[in-house]
Amino acid sequence: MTEEATTSREEWGTRFGFMMAMIGAMVGAGNIWRMPYTTGMNGGGAFLLAYIILLYVIAIPGLMAETMIGRYTGKGVIGTFKQIFDDKTLRGLGFVVVIVNFALMTYYLPLVGEILYYAVHSVLFTFMDSAFQPEVFWDSFINSPALTVGTHTAVAIGVAAVLSLGIKDGVERMAKYMIPLMAIALVAVAIRGVTLPGGMEGLSFAFNPDWNYFLRGETWVAALGQALFSTGLGWGVALTFGSYLRKHDDVPLGGALFTAVGNTSIGLLAIFAVFPVVFAFGLEPTAGTSLAFISLVEVFPQMPGGGLWAIVFFLGFFFAAFTSAFALTEPIVTTLDEELGFSRSQTVVGVVGLIWLLGVPSALSQNFLGTMDYMFGNFGLPIATLAVISLVGWKFKPERGRVLDLNRNADIHIGQWWNPIVRFVIPAVMLFIMAYGAVTSLGTENETLMFGGLALMAIILATSLGLAQALNMQTEDERPAVSGGD
Repeated sequence: MTEEATTSREEWGTRFGFMMAMIGAMVGAGNIWRMPYTTGMNGGGAFLLAYIILLYVIAIPGLMAETMIGRYTGKGVIGTFKQIFDDKTLRGLGFVVVIVNFALMTYYLPLVGEILYYAVHSVLFTFMDSAFQPEVFWDSFINSPALTVGTHTAVAIGVAAVLSLGIKDGVERMAKYMIPLMAIALVAVAIRGVTLPGGMEGLSFAFNPDWNYFLRGETWVAALGQALFSTGLGWGVALTFGSYLRKHDDVPLGGALFTAVGNTSIGLLAIFAVFPVVFAFGLEPTAGTSLAFISLVEVFPQMPGGGLWAIVFFLGFFFAAFTSAFALTEPIVTTLDEELGFSRSQTVVGVVGLIWLLGVPSALSQNFLGTMDYMFGNFGLPIATLAVISLVGWKFKPERGRVLDLNRNADIHIGQWWNPIVRFVIPAVMLFIMAYGAVTSLGTENETLMFGGLALMAIILATSLGLAQALNMQTEDERPAVSGGD
């Protein structure tokens, strides 16, 4: 009689490490790069108000649901959908999450490469040169394929190296040290920014709502995309990280509330850091994806010890973005590692290599990167989030999850109010926002992008369900036994 060898699943080393990893995954370029420029392009305070509403209506309850189902199954994205759904076609909703995550990472890695370039030049004190011109510096960088593709490549290699170390020794260890440094740097830049002449006008723009924007569908679509992008809901991150939780860890606190509040705090710090500088130096708040790279470097020559603060800030910015890069890639690695049976190192190399290849167009073109961010950030993430919510809200059932797993060893007890929010409110609000955005975009310059985004959602859904049918997604216990023969 022989014993079958088994391997135990990795676990987080500490609750603090788990929470820092969650914050590290969610807090990064989504807050420091994406949130300021999205705020600037969507009416300032009106956008922030819509964002905060959606953060607490959708993101926090949704993160609880996603983290809970990951801990319950102890599996990655595809494995979780296969375990919960009986219908083999509906199991393909797991592919929605993986496809969207993969697409997002193809432009996120080049973005982290841009941040790396600025971090290197902060160490070289480039921004302190009296002849330094932010716009010229930015343009010379993005118009150099060697530099943009080179930094993209360097980040991809770094992500692969960290992921090869695993969850505890790689993701958790890096996050615990990088995130606090980034927060300290943001506070310093924000303090200096608000004391610049004209800096308070930036805060007025950011926090005084323009009610015309508040009533626009595009503002709510952008706010929904930002709430999902910056909290990681729909990426499969909370599900995957939840699958590595120990049974006594706290899902509502660490997997949802702490993540969302910490995420919002960093995002607001970024607003304080960017918009006072934008208005103090007469920059355009609607500049788009380049806003953070042009505006932030203006403040350091105005600060005592500005060269050192530039190093602290851009290294912290890079650490935050880099932490997000490997944390957000982990769901793909975990899923394919489980489903394909390759070693973790083989899976990491294959996943990161393909992301690198498909990310080259975003490295070469800011317009392409911006379009990818608009389409997948505002439309890919909602369809991925709806896939996760359909799993918990309609198949697994919220009450079952709340009783069996969510409230186990939780410092914050979640009541029955959570059940209708997950099952009805989240999908209804998201679908209404998408429909309202489409209707209000008719006849505007955003009409093509809006309906193109809706078409993208349909394509992702159809492709995912088709993949499930083609692969005949069965669980191990559903596969017919193979009888032996002489």
